[in-house]
Amino acid sequence: MKPRNKQITTYILVALAGLLLGWLIFGGRAAEQGHNHAAETAGATEYTCSMHPQIRQDGPGKCPLCGMDLIPVSKGGSGGKTSRYVLEMTPEAIALANIQTTPAQLVNPENELLLSGTVQLNEQQVSSITAKFPGRIERLYVNFTGQEVRKGERLASVYSPELITAQRELQEAARSKDLMPELYEAAKTKLRLWNISAKQIARIEQANDILTSFDIYSGAAGVVTERQVAVGDYVSTGSILFQVANLSSVWVVLDAYESDLSWVKQGASINFTVPGIPGKEFTAKVAFVTPVLDASTRAVQVRAEVLNPGNQLKPGMFANARIKTSTRTAAKENALAIQRTAVLWTGKRSVVYVKADDRDAPAFEMREVTLGPRLGDMYLIEAGLSEGEQVVTNGVFAVDGAAQLSGNYSMMSAPANNMLEAPEEFQTQLTVLVDSYYTLKNALVASDADAARQAAGKFRQALNKTDMTLLDGSSHAKWMQLQPVLASNADAIQKSTVIDKQREAFSPLSNHLIEAVETFGTSKEVLYKQKCPMALGDQGGYWLSEQKDIRNPYFGDAMLTCGETEQTYRQGYGAPAADKSAPVQSHVH
Repeated sequence: MKPRNKQITTYILVALAGLLLGWLIFGGRAAEQGHNHAAETAGATEYTCSMHPQIRQDGPGKCPLCGMDLIPVSKGGSGGKTSRYVLEMTPEAIALANIQTTPAQLVNPENELLLSGTVQLNEQQVSSITAKFPGRIERLYVNFTGQEVRKGERLASVYSPELITAQRELQEAARSKDLMPELYEAAKTKLRLWNISAKQIARIEQANDILTSFDIYSGAAGVVTERQVAVGDYVSTGSILFQVANLSSVWVVLDAYESDLSWVKQGASINFTVPGIPGKEFTAKVAFVTPVLDASTRAVQVRAEVLNPGNQLKPGMFANARIKTSTRTAAKENALAIQRTAVLWTGKRSVVYVKADDRDAPAFEMREVTLGPRLGDMYLIEAGLSEGEQVVTNGVFAVDGAAQLSGNYSMMSAPANNMLEAPEEFQTQLTVLVDSYYTLKNALVASDADAARQAAGKFRQALNKTDMTLLDGSSHAKWMQLQPVLASNADAIQKSTVIDKQREAFSPLSNHLIEAVETFGTSKEVLYKQKCPMALGDQGGYWLSEQKDIRNPYFGDAMLTCGETEQTYRQGYGAPAADKSAPVQSHVH
């Protein structure tokens, strides 16, 4: 080959090598970029408006409310399935919003309230001395308030023309009592009704003179707290002359505000002090809580009765009290509590955000909870959370705001609940039924037909013990629909010895039991609704489980972990009326 041809061939080979190398470098990157872009856009299946997140559509466009361009809603995170209860956030967004979580923890449910009030008269120990007959006050033997009197002590003398007339009637009737005994008895009865003693009546009957004044006596021992007459005053029948209070016991009346009412109970111990007796602490027990709230002070009165030897406690004294109370019961020593800053109120609902541990990316699940009493800077939780769950305590408004913008459920936009009203006793019976169902489900997981037959029989017994008379109205009608279907499918499992036939009957039984749980609720802390899409010839089958890990009752060991968790039911809450999706669990075949 000529040198010139050889040189041209070399140039061509170098050019081809350069083209190949460039394609390998830049073409691969372009393909990679194209793949990433496709992956990014694959997750955006919905578009929404940043100002109106309720607007959602499958493709791009403009918001019909404000005209802004719609933005894609990312569906990434957990295998392409998301829940509108769960919000995924990037680590950068979490750090920027300073989102912090704190575990729900068990605490000692004891609280100490600091209340203030006054010492007051014991109204049950206050006596009013009234005029039994009309007349004029001739003389006062007790003429100032605060004076101590004994029972039966003379208080005043009254001149009464009516009594003078009644005396003359008695004296005339006494002279002819043998002839007209009824008239004689009527004259004495008239004087007795005016609180004239038998001794005074006998004196009137035997005397020739007419008594012009009569004494009024105290009917109780104590201190005169009110004197409402003076010498020369005319009084009518029933007029209050004196008020006498026995100070051997007094009331301590304290003001408790609305937020403290859940802690105030009758029988709770009270320790209180009064500034007038420094260094001494008195003890009592709550005897009464007024049933009506004072609209001006937004408080109710808490009353305790205290023995008062030596009249140390004076009505009108200020009192500072401590009430120790607890929500502890024999069945539950401690109570679940979360920080007060974790709770969002919507008027009817209380919402918290719980960190979702089963997600690839950081995520927070909106959870409705039932609050108990406030305990300092914490709230006791009656339902909706479990011990150790991480609850957002700082930045909770940022999480909720992001949920609203992404179109998720938030504290102001949650689905309606489809639960019907059911008494706690019926929920307890339904819980027993679910426990027997778990035994049946686990027998099918183990592919044990004999154990499944026995478990179905026990399920039938538990079903027979549910008392439908506890339900009324629409709740009763709903259970009347579910109960026969549950019974027939349980009977079908009990009669069959073939595991495949048992699994076929297990599917409708599960569906109707899930409907019962969603409708009436249970006393279980948590239940999981799970699904295997390959069950029953790829038709799919549901079941309830006591654990989050998948244990497939439709295939057993053949495909033990095939399935996903579709819904989590918390104590006190059924399923929402819409959108029951939840984070995907393992789906391994």
